[in-house]
Amino acid sequence: QPPPPQQSAGSSFFSSLSNAVKQTAASAGLVDASAAVSAAVGRKFKLLLVIDEPHTDWAKAFRGKKVHGEYDIKVEQAEFSEINLIAHADGNYAVDIQVIRNGTKVVRSFRPDFVLVRQHSYSMAENEDFRNLIIGMQYAGIPSVNSLESIYNFCDKPWVVS
Repeated sequence: QPPPPQQSAGSSFFSSLSNAVKQTAASAGLVDASAAVSAAVGRKFKLLLVIDEPHTDWAKAFRGKKVHGEYDIKVEQAEFSEINLIAHADGNYAVDIQVIRNGTKVVRSFRPDFVLVRQHSYSMAENEDFRNLIIGMQYAGIPSVNSLESIYNFCDKPWVVS
């Protein structure tokens, strides 16, 4: 019998926190696990959320590309400061963005299938700590290019260097 897979401390922390909240919500009758229905069923595209500064046009980089040869890639791009995330104990989540494009305020709400983080999520500067969004994405189970655990760990420079 093979040994069970090892989890890192960060992964174990996220998993424990996520499971505890989900169990508490379920036992309190706050969620109905059977009510979770994916809105993505039947879509012919996958929605990629790119978190980056506007200097790179990620929609242009993914234009014409497909996932598994059949799904187009639709890109939503925003900076951390323009994003709001809500993640429910039943597995549902939503991302809201408020961005200024060509002088016009654009507000959107969506459920990304995947996230690409290209901006630092933590800085010592005032209002530059977005670790809560990384934790929320981890809790929601949103897949990411680099693991959300590694992005969170990178916020603490001494941890990275050691």
